[in-house]
Amino acid sequence: MHSAFLPDRGVVKLTGDDAVKLLQGLVTCDVDTVGEGSAGFGALLTPQGKIVADFFIIRAPAAAAGGLILDAPRALTGDLVKKLNFYKLRAKVTIEDRSDSLDVTAVWGTDVAPGDGTLAARDPRHPKLGWRVIGPWPSGGEANAAAYHAHRIALGIPEGGKDFAYGDAFPHEVDMDQLSGVAFDKGCFIGQEVVSRMQHRGTARTRVVPVRFDGPAPEAGLEVTAGDKLIGHMGSATEGRGLAKLRLDRIEDALAAGLAITAGGIVLTPVKPDWARFAWPGETALA
Repeated sequence: MHSAFLPDRGVVKLTGDDAVKLLQGLVTCDVDTVGEGSAGFGALLTPQGKIVADFFIIRAPAAAAGGLILDAPRALTGDLVKKLNFYKLRAKVTIEDRSDSLDVTAVWGTDVAPGDGTLAARDPRHPKLGWRVIGPWPSGGEANAAAYHAHRIALGIPEGGKDFAYGDAFPHEVDMDQLSGVAFDKGCFIGQEVVSRMQHRGTARTRVVPVRFDGPAPEAGLEVTAGDKLIGHMGSATEGRGLAKLRLDRIEDALAAGLAITAGGIVLTPVKPDWARFAWPGETALA
């Protein structure tokens, strides 16, 4: 079993009779299907369909005072609270930033939930990502965040602020449609029309995908090119593996022309992740 304290994650708590109803009408995932002690993965979007913030939604058991816990990027929790309060109008909901009292830990490599009195829920994006745990981090515990990020990069799982910029990416571009982050049958949410149109028309040409390389890791933000064409930009990377936000059609063109795909002079090999159902260069989309 492995665990890692994630200091760049924060916690927002929603309590009150209308907490579920409020989020259900705002975010991309189906909050109604998130049971006690389980987690959903979703995002709040702009009306134009771009990601304001993505987060896990964990329903706390009634025995633990209930409510919804949002495991979100810590840099965004303050603004997220303001936006949710703006949308709540007369809803019976209390929204609090609890980042100073509650920590987020990732635990993987075990099928058994951590049983130390904290709130734990399975990461819904990929079985091998394990558990998200909410509660005070024990004093003197090893942070080990680098090990967690190496693990998620190896699985090809993007993370906001590292592999894409908030306010500048659609859910399809960061694979939320592949990783249980969008419920296309739940009804309306902010930005829903744009997201549904991308789904039905298959217009997501850009996606965050895994890449492999030899030698030192390319820096995040570097341009990825093939010949004189810009293909995309590098995201996080470590130990010969990374993530990059790339145009799939331009990958296909580069492969057909025999052109090397590079970032900062380092040759990259795009790799299809095991969870992908979208059309990979040279292949047909899975049903």
